[in-house]
Amino acid sequence: MAKIAVVHGIAQQFKGEETLQDEWVPALRDGLRRTGAEGRSIADGLADSDIKFAFYGDTFRAPGNTMDVGTPLLTARDLTPFEEQLLLAWWGEAAKVDTKVVPQDAETMVRTPKAVQTALRVLSGSTFFAGLGERLMIGDLVQVRRYFTEPDVRSRVQQCLADAVSADTRVIVAHSLGSVVAYEALCAHPEWGIRTLVTLGSPLGVPHLVFDRLTPPPVRENDTFPGRWPGSITAWTNVADQGDVVALVKDLRPLFGDRLASRLVNNGAKAHGVRNYLTARETGEGILAGLRSTETERDG
Repeated sequence: MAKIAVVHGIAQQFKGEETLQDEWVPALRDGLRRTGAEGRSIADGLADSDIKFAFYGDTFRAPGNTMDVGTPLLTARDLTPFEEQLLLAWWGEAAKVDTKVVPQDAETMVRTPKAVQTALRVLSGSTFFAGLGERLMIGDLVQVRRYFTEPDVRSRVQQCLADAVSADTRVIVAHSLGSVVAYEALCAHPEWGIRTLVTLGSPLGVPHLVFDRLTPPPVRENDTFPGRWPGSITAWTNVADQGDVVALVKDLRPLFGDRLASRLVNNGAKAHGVRNYLTARETGEGILAGLRSTETERDG
């Protein structure tokens, strides 16, 4: 049975478990190897069957027909207030880390059709969103909104992770929106034997749109750490690139406590790319710690 369960992020609806395995597994092994001799040994012994994919991308794949197997042809006018607010948050963060992105002014900070269209145009020319057209960017926004506002979608996605977790699973590695899925699933299943959570490019700390919509909700009367600790885990490593626009809040410790290990990495031009995150030594260290605890339990 799998030792590691992995959860992907948004915009994976045209892939599947085997496609993701080709992308994730070699990079995950490389990250382990970066940690040193023990990591290299574990990476060499890590079989494909030790890693289980919680694939939920097809939840967001629209039914096809003879003319179109893609997502619906949405435009800026179709965006809801949730999606508009998230888009403007991305723009604000992109302007902080990319000199090519002009900052918002007082007019564009107001959610209007013109401001939304401007945001889409500006971000499509940014380093972070390079090559991502307006239609794809809108599709990403819609997936995030649907997860948080459609209970049946949330439930189906959560079930995909539940199906991937077995009695032998000790580590969850989650990217982007997948980190939200993993967090909520761990909170809902404290009986799981998961010991380690590794989140990559996580939007968990985004105020109002993500953090305040989590299930279970934050404990606002707690002045120390309002976020709930996720289930049975004893170690949580959050890895973020300084230029990752999706990971709007890089340091999650003020929200979830000092038990959480916060790591900054440099992913180059693809700040949010999962392969770049997985090959980082910091990610490998987080996974290694979880696999090491698994070996300790077995030997004990």
